[in-house]
Amino acid sequence: MKLIYDVEDRMGFGKLIVFALQQLLAIMAATLVVPMIVGHGMKSEAALFGAGVGTLVYVAFTKKKSPVFLGSSFAFLGSMAAAFAGGVSMETGYLGLILGAVFAGLVYVAIAAVVKVVGVEWINKLMPAVVIGPTVAIIGLSLAGNAIGDLTSGEVFHTEAQEVLCPACETVLDMATESIQLASPLVTIFCGLVTLFVTILCSVYGKKTLKLIPFIMGILAGYVSAAVLTGIGTAAGIDALKVMSFDSFTGLVRDAEGTFAITPSTFFSVPEFTFLKALGGFQEITGSYIGTIAVAYVPVAFVVFAEHIADHKNISSIIERDLLKEPGLSRTLLGDGVGSIAGAIFGGCPNTTYGESVGCVAITKNASVITIIAAAAGAILISFLSPFVAFVNSIPSCVMGGVCMALYGFIAVSGLKMLQQVDLGEDRNLFVVSTILIAGIGGLSVSFGKVKLTSIACALLLGIFVNRMLSRKKPETKE
Repeated sequence: MKLIYDVEDRMGFGKLIVFALQQLLAIMAATLVVPMIVGHGMKSEAALFGAGVGTLVYVAFTKKKSPVFLGSSFAFLGSMAAAFAGGVSMETGYLGLILGAVFAGLVYVAIAAVVKVVGVEWINKLMPAVVIGPTVAIIGLSLAGNAIGDLTSGEVFHTEAQEVLCPACETVLDMATESIQLASPLVTIFCGLVTLFVTILCSVYGKKTLKLIPFIMGILAGYVSAAVLTGIGTAAGIDALKVMSFDSFTGLVRDAEGTFAITPSTFFSVPEFTFLKALGGFQEITGSYIGTIAVAYVPVAFVVFAEHIADHKNISSIIERDLLKEPGLSRTLLGDGVGSIAGAIFGGCPNTTYGESVGCVAITKNASVITIIAAAAGAILISFLSPFVAFVNSIPSCVMGGVCMALYGFIAVSGLKMLQQVDLGEDRNLFVVSTILIAGIGGLSVSFGKVKLTSIACALLLGIFVNRMLSRKKPETKE
């Protein structure tokens, strides 16, 4: 692949800001949604801040040679839930999030130490192109359902003020209730496809800067189309056209009682960092709770290690540099592990390298690490800016679904491109690839208590086993 901007390349300040914003938009939705899924008062802004810090740590460890953004990891959702379930208080649960990230990070540090001593050749032997290619493809294909689910999603959450009679005090109270408006799937698909088509056209036919920012143009086009349809639906009373909600903006100009008010928090607010909430948990922590956290996080870290290899093999094929050799797997592991710890201290979520970021590099052909650094700095800055967070929260799921169709598709294609050097006419290779694809696409996963091997991990392990099983030379037959 011919890159427009290589790893060490720089560009003008204006272009840098735009390219960094594009990276942020590519990874932001997934990064913000993890704390929303976990709940317990976790804040998306803090997770975004943690992702920015974690990415800067990763870039430092990898000597500015790996153009990947780190974001909130979905693999640890169960582990994070266990941290809150096992804690005697909310503060203990937040402390458990940090302890868990430390345990997971130490797994990476330990593996990095081993790799530093024995090298990475064993990785290449254990995971050749016939194994890692279809595994990378599975990373993209396994997300296909998420992209299509978002594309057809018409759920719009918004609040309505209602007057309710209080039986106890015999007075009328203003109660805020949350409702869900389902837009027509045809309307959401239309908005998502507008996003996808504009992204494709800008990427293929765009000139100069336009060709490098297809995601920004696609998201803006989808956002405008969704806003117009929602406006028409609101004016005409047609619920099927109400694709998006503007509550994230109206919330900026209302106080706790719901009345109109412009305050400093309308423009600027400090995220509620995890370590501040965790300070009160030290008094209640016990040895058994620490053991629970270790059991919940450590095995998952080994599973994510396999995905770490696949992601770095993928980005290596895109930038045509073997990152496992330079800067080295030991450095990428240290960057990922320590960056994950740093991210969790601020946002509670362990970080991981993001396929969306890799896909963004592949489509835009911009592998400049300066862009990643600027995106990380932007994530830190934006986490304090209330209007931008509100804008991101207002982007309809269908618009992000349209973008993700391209992002996830490019991840899958990157894996398939690795198979170009593999002879699929040979039965051995055919069985390895077919086993990985079917296990991954079929969603094969195995749980051991609180530990779950994801479909990607299962597919990779099965592929490694089948490949090693068939690596023995065939016995010579006498004629």
